Amino acid sequence: MSDRFDTFSRIVHERHSVRVFLPDAVPDALLRESLALAQQAPSNCNTQSWVVHLVSGDPLERLRAALHGAVALGKPAVQDYPQHDGYRGVHRDRQIGSAKALYDALGIGREDRAERARAMLDNFRFFGAPHVAFVFLSELYGPREAADCGMFAQTLMLALAARGVGSCAQGAVAHHADIVRTELGVEGSQRLLFGIAIGREDTAQPANAARTDRAGLEEAIVFHA
Repeated sequence: MSDRFDTFSRIVHERHSVRVFLPDAVPDALLRESLALAQQAPSNCNTQSWVVHLVSGDPLERLRAALHGAVALGKPAVQDYPQHDGYRGVHRDRQIGSAKALYDALGIGREDRAERARAMLDNFRFFGAPHVAFVFLSELYGPREAADCGMFAQTLMLALAARGVGSCAQGAVAHHADIVRTELGVEGSQRLLFGIAIGREDTAQPANAARTDRAGLEEAIVFHA
């Protein structure tokens, strides 16, 4: 039992957000195996309400060009789920810490707005990933089912990590849900929650050295006994 826990612990700690991918495609069998494991994620009443579009090859290149081009030109966001008006308190501190970890790894100074903007635009190229999973939810459903989608996504990313494949959950791509739906031919009743960039990590790139910390138990957990 200790060996199983140690293996799982290592996978959880090794998983991180990859922000530069190698262009080589991940074998289809490995992707399917990881997706099948993710299907084992729990969901409310076993509804499994997520709808996932895995995009690769030419369709992904067309979407990459359309999304990046629109954002670079300043196209207004069209989101299926409204964005809140900003993090506060410790959550804002953690958000800033996350950005600082990335910009420090990239060697981008606080006042270098041009380079920060360029780094932001890399989101809409999916960081060069050869595959992206887009997670949709029917307009009929709400926060409970969205939480189920999150459990699916974490299971998928851990399954990929166990096979040496990197990933990056991307909320930014949902800022232009209309473009994603149009390019993929997805019905308007399906709402985009987020994307997950998938591929082999380019370990030589500074961006992939960025790491964020996690709150301790005393900050996040209330024990009742």
